[in-house]
Amino acid sequence: MARLIRWTAGAVAAALLVTGCGGGTGGRDEGDTGSGSGRGTEQGRTQSVAPPGLPASLTSQKLRWGRCEAGADAEAPGREWRCATLRVPLDWSKPEGETIGLALIRAAARGEDRIGSLLFNFGGPGGSGLATMPSYAGTADRLRERYDLVSWDPRGVGASEGVRCRSDKEIQAAESVDATPDTPAEERRFVRDAADFGRGCQEAAGKLMAHVSTTDTARDMDLMRHVLGDAELHYFGISYGTELGGVYAHLFPHNVGRMVLDAVADPTADTIGHAENQTRGFQRALDDYLESTGQDPRRGTRKIADLLQRLDEKPLPTSSPGRKLTQTLALIGIILPLYGEESWPLLTSALKAAEQGDGSELLALADGYNERDASGRYGTGSHAQRVISCLDDRQRPTLEETRRLLPRFERISPVFGPYLGWDTAGWCRDWPVPGQYETPEVSASGAAPVLVVGNTGDPATPYEGARRMADELGEDVGVVLTWQGHGHSAYGKGSDCVDAAVDAYLLKGTVPRDGKVCS
Repeated sequence: MARLIRWTAGAVAAALLVTGCGGGTGGRDEGDTGSGSGRGTEQGRTQSVAPPGLPASLTSQKLRWGRCEAGADAEAPGREWRCATLRVPLDWSKPEGETIGLALIRAAARGEDRIGSLLFNFGGPGGSGLATMPSYAGTADRLRERYDLVSWDPRGVGASEGVRCRSDKEIQAAESVDATPDTPAEERRFVRDAADFGRGCQEAAGKLMAHVSTTDTARDMDLMRHVLGDAELHYFGISYGTELGGVYAHLFPHNVGRMVLDAVADPTADTIGHAENQTRGFQRALDDYLESTGQDPRRGTRKIADLLQRLDEKPLPTSSPGRKLTQTLALIGIILPLYGEESWPLLTSALKAAEQGDGSELLALADGYNERDASGRYGTGSHAQRVISCLDDRQRPTLEETRRLLPRFERISPVFGPYLGWDTAGWCRDWPVPGQYETPEVSASGAAPVLVVGNTGDPATPYEGARRMADELGEDVGVVLTWQGHGHSAYGKGSDCVDAAVDAYLLKGTVPRDGKVCS
């Protein structure tokens, strides 16, 4: 569960900050089979070059854009949105073998001076582009003057061979598992639950289990670029989408067009390093929140840690029949509103209610984070996230290693440290496929400039990751834009300075000065 914190952008936006998410698979054919405008771009090549080594059945495919269908829990998006299915190799080492379908969504550019497609990944991994893109379109409205807005469900996500590892009943039953075990019995249940989740994922994913890595998805993106008719990939990645963008730039540096990486994951951090980074990031956000309410951060943190300790011993009653607020659910409920300053009043109200003996508000926040609706159905974003993350991450800390690390995590934050420390031992426990790397390779010598946007108050992807990403991309490639703000990501969050710089880069090709700061 905790690894959902590591990368989330789209899931949190859907829970609190975005309304009206729709989506669906490629729907009814309405005769639009074009793969692109053929007008080329303003920079670099003007003709799309197909990825080498692929059969013509893939490189010459035409996308049949049709009306989007409704998703399982959402209405279909408006008529301006069209959906299609792209065929890609299941196994990129066997490009002429079995294929799978990826579900795409697009809204065509409004203006005549079209640059091409702008591909969005909203994070996760496991976030659905079909669900999030229509809701994000208001934020990206200016970009639609010159770009088709395009997103997709990556392999293993949603309408693209989406993986479900557990039933709703099993997910709710697992809420009673203590994510910060204090006794040998609790440790055994923690480990057993993690291994059980992995087995469920393997049963659900089958042979897809070994082919949902970030590298696989980056290769999918290059075929997508070609079939969309673009000579270069224009891309906007948020949260985990920044790692995906960096991996793409490393694999295909000469195909990089205008690329924005916002809310940047540190590419130099391994599994333990990411957990430590996030522990610091969420504690900083909590300190900022406490100061905004007139509280001393140290005392306020101690008060919340004491509340969580009481909940570990005695969960609170809630208005949800048969459900109590456990320590783990309370922590998730605290985490969610830290993603956006506009949500801090919800945290104030929920903490006050919990101190008075009512866990309902923190439980509702946790349910929003966990994609649980009023009928008790859960989304599968965390399922896809686990199969992708565990295929990426080679590091598998043992219980003994985690126990040794816990004091360090607790010194960083007595609220978030135990939770994120234990997560390093449980997330990929007994995973049936090995991880691919300790840290992703994102060096991209020869690529066009990549705009790397960091927010000094970002809780989930702390600011330091932006500079490290720029350094790893390489000299004359990574360009850092800093926003001294709060919340997860920067674009569209209220800074005219950030928005103007990103828009000028994407719409006009104007690269800002490396190190530019927006306050």
